[in-house]
Amino acid sequence: MNDTAHAAPGSAHALDSARTLWDLLARRAALSPDRPVLLQDDRSLTFGELHDRAERVAAGLHDLGVRPGTVVAWQLPTRLETAVLSFALTRLGAVQSPVIPFYRDREVGFALRESKAEFFAVPGVWRGFDYGDMARRLGAKGVFEAYDDLPDGDPAVLPAPPAEGESVRWIYWTSGTTSDPKGVLHTDRSLIAGGSCLAHALHLSEHDVGSMAFPYAHIAGPDYTVMLLLYGFPAVMFEQFALPDALEGYRRHGVTVAGGSTAFYSMFLVEQRKQPGVPVIPSLRLLAGGGAPKPPEVYHAVVREMGVQLTHGYGMTEVPMITMGSPDDTVENLATTEGRPPEGMEIRVVDGEVRLRGEAVCRGYLDPAQTAAAFDEEGFLRTGDLGLLTGSGHLVLTGRLKDVIIRKGENVSAKEIEDLLAAHPVVGDVAVIGLPDAERGERVCAVIERTPGAETAELTLAALTSYLRAQGLSVHKLPEQLEVVDALPRNETLRKVLKYKLRERFSGAGG
Repeated sequence: MNDTAHAAPGSAHALDSARTLWDLLARRAALSPDRPVLLQDDRSLTFGELHDRAERVAAGLHDLGVRPGTVVAWQLPTRLETAVLSFALTRLGAVQSPVIPFYRDREVGFALRESKAEFFAVPGVWRGFDYGDMARRLGAKGVFEAYDDLPDGDPAVLPAPPAEGESVRWIYWTSGTTSDPKGVLHTDRSLIAGGSCLAHALHLSEHDVGSMAFPYAHIAGPDYTVMLLLYGFPAVMFEQFALPDALEGYRRHGVTVAGGSTAFYSMFLVEQRKQPGVPVIPSLRLLAGGGAPKPPEVYHAVVREMGVQLTHGYGMTEVPMITMGSPDDTVENLATTEGRPPEGMEIRVVDGEVRLRGEAVCRGYLDPAQTAAAFDEEGFLRTGDLGLLTGSGHLVLTGRLKDVIIRKGENVSAKEIEDLLAAHPVVGDVAVIGLPDAERGERVCAVIERTPGAETAELTLAALTSYLRAQGLSVHKLPEQLEVVDALPRNETLRKVLKYKLRERFSGAGG
């Protein structure tokens, strides 16, 4: 049985017709040259400054040899300079491959090889890790630092900006269900379409102040930036986000809209509970986000204890914004659904699986075989998520076909961790599962069947995480819970491990 939802047509939005991201920035810079767009500590950029600085950096990159179509990977923190560099590459029509800063040798090496990156921008030593040294280990080409200083040149040397936004100019990375990341192909138009969904659903205005507490290299980076360009308001950037330290930045800049994912809602609630009844961010009126399951009780707690509205959405690297709750939705829909699709997004539920078609959907993957497997015969993207559509067109997610753990909005492949742990001398068999977690959305739990004769004392969480670190696994994928069992539950036919039984058994433990 198939169910299909279409967003209501007819809404007209001033800058949505921009062909490219550079076109969108140029239009906004002409409309609001002196209005701030990015704020960080005591620094800021206006729309006009972002446009002009990006042109000079584009000229500097051009002097280095970057041309339209050149693949440039960058692994940089959330900073004003990172946004400038990204828009400079947009101005040139280069192909960008953003890499999230906490990825390490395994993922970064794969991304550089698969994308055939000709240049790689790194921050040098950041948070105690030497990215330049990693780049040299990996044999990366065209490595340059882009933290405080960016390439600079005369914009007179630049070719004309790209005239169309349908070419693939973005390669984002998602772990999906496999050990190696998948390169997701996006165009300027698909990113503009995704950001427009977020912008128009939230009913924001030029008087709002947003916040970027997530990696700018995440697909949420352009998603959020498009919203700023469409509505002409600024956002505060956090290079290192942690509460309560970040609260000063929210308060100083008068942030009205915050969030990111379920984990962020929970962190704000923790701070609010330290002084009940005293607004933790006096200017705040809305929390918004997506990327991880949101329990209804979290919605009710935010509204009740923080006195602000909470709207939650559904997106993925392949489709940065699929549905979004709106502040004028009913309480029931805000608490129990992922919102409705925007204009131009079709949602079809086929045999329980959510499938998507629309301008915001990616153009596929770097691997043509993955692309062929991901789309059905009518061009709908198979999400692997299970859900249903309500009579009002709201989407309710009920589970996943994919064996992926979504921790703090980031995909973690269970198979990758299982493959590494299987090589440990005292691990007989292993199943890695995601368990519900109010703070993280899901937490990573390793359930291990020890080898005959192995002592339980040898299987400690600290020992296994140390082992995984030594194998090059990224920190955000490390298990936070360990359970040791005599035997993993299996079916009677192919002896497949029954992970649902493990989830039922251990959901109330740990965390």
